[in-house]
Amino acid sequence: MNNSLTQKSDKAVGIWLLTGVGMIMIQVLLGGITRLTESGLSITEWKPITGMLPPIGNAAWLAEFEKYKHTDQFKYIHADFTLSDFKFIFFWEWFHRFWARLMGIVFAVGFIYFIWKKKFRKEMIIPLIILFLLGAIQGAIGWIMVKSGLVPEMYFVGHVELTTHFVAALGLLVYALWFALTLLVPAQYISRNIILKRMLTCIIIVLFVQLIYGGFMAGLKAATVAPTWPAMNGEWLPGSLHMIKGKANYFNNPFMVQFIHRGIAYLLTILVLVWFIMANRHTVSALFNRTKILPLLLVLLQVLLGILTVIYSPNATTFVWFGVLHQFVAMLLLMSLVWVLYLVK
Repeated sequence: MNNSLTQKSDKAVGIWLLTGVGMIMIQVLLGGITRLTESGLSITEWKPITGMLPPIGNAAWLAEFEKYKHTDQFKYIHADFTLSDFKFIFFWEWFHRFWARLMGIVFAVGFIYFIWKKKFRKEMIIPLIILFLLGAIQGAIGWIMVKSGLVPEMYFVGHVELTTHFVAALGLLVYALWFALTLLVPAQYISRNIILKRMLTCIIIVLFVQLIYGGFMAGLKAATVAPTWPAMNGEWLPGSLHMIKGKANYFNNPFMVQFIHRGIAYLLTILVLVWFIMANRHTVSALFNRTKILPLLLVLLQVLLGILTVIYSPNATTFVWFGVLHQFVAMLLLMSLVWVLYLVK
């Protein structure tokens, strides 16, 4: 009886955590839309409580617009903006922040409810505290990112700060997913396979580097400098790859960033294909066998979306939606790798 009650409690907590995983995914996508629509600097202040509501009334809207006019982004990029234009970019930044607050509320309400119902086991307390701290840190990184674009001679948030915010969000996503899997996946579905585990770990590390360069791509608008495929503006090794001296060239040069991002994409595809072939040669659980193809399908789809995102980057509207879809599949790919890793851990 006690074992049955524990399983029910674990399942309820696991579903709550998966709800959080879904909300984090939506938040990352909202962040992508916010960046690609150049909306991130539309709100120049951090108001944790009063910021829950958008401006009410024309006077309040004009006051917010006036604050935005003091940013260099407005002065040098969007000086022709009307109030209607401003409302559009304000919405995405506001909704991005609103969703972050909503996630905090869902976490707090669920946490209080499960404590009240005594559904938490002692082993869950420390992981839950870590989850809360990761969420709080992510919020702080978000504000640091916004502030990086509110200084003179900055028209957008810094691409390093943007990437830090993005990667931290994915870290939170993976942590919440892994925590949920420990509560929802029965032990009989988990196998031990050192070879597949090591290969998956290697792939996830490479994907981590690729996600960093994906953040750089977004922050530097690197897709637009070479909107062609398979070559970059007709060249396989463009002369512009080394237009910045020193190590900064590999992080600040949009041509080099796109070149590296393309190269890692091809490497990832090969690694996942090799891993899939290896997985077919090993006897693992039935659940693993049914889902092991997911990383391969997703990495192929991701490469295709990456190509389309680059090609259509000159078209602002199409670029936004291909870029967001590319980001969405990146999360699915990461989650699929974490999933199969969990099954062979």
